Amino acid sequence: MANVNSKHPPSPGFVKVTADRRPQISAEQRSVLIRKGNQLFNAGKVEDAKRIFLTVGYSDGIIRVGDLHMKRNQPLEAFRMYWLAPDRSKTEPLIEKMAQIVQAWLHEPDSAD
Repeated sequence: MANVNSKHPPSPGFVKVTADRRPQISAEQRSVLIRKGNQLFNAGKVEDAKRIFLTVGYSDGIIRVGDLHMKRNQPLEAFRMYWLAPDRSKTEPLIEKMAQIVQAWLHEPDSAD
């Protein structure tokens, strides 16, 4: 899992999971927002698209954002997107890799000794 330093644990809160508090919108409004999010994503405005996808709970869009983060070698942000989607088929391999990294941290001798 690139971009994760196996020598030092990340700071607390590196993966934030939000509560499911979506605004009350109609199916039509949701469809319009999803189309807008897709347009933004395709135009390269990923952060704007991500906000829309997360707001309306559009799993397919959230997964695509996660896939893009994986391509950009940003596995923790990809994990967060997959977790929020939720897409357990993509989170489980990342969880296993993170567990391996934590095990490596626990088995390394403390340099302060």
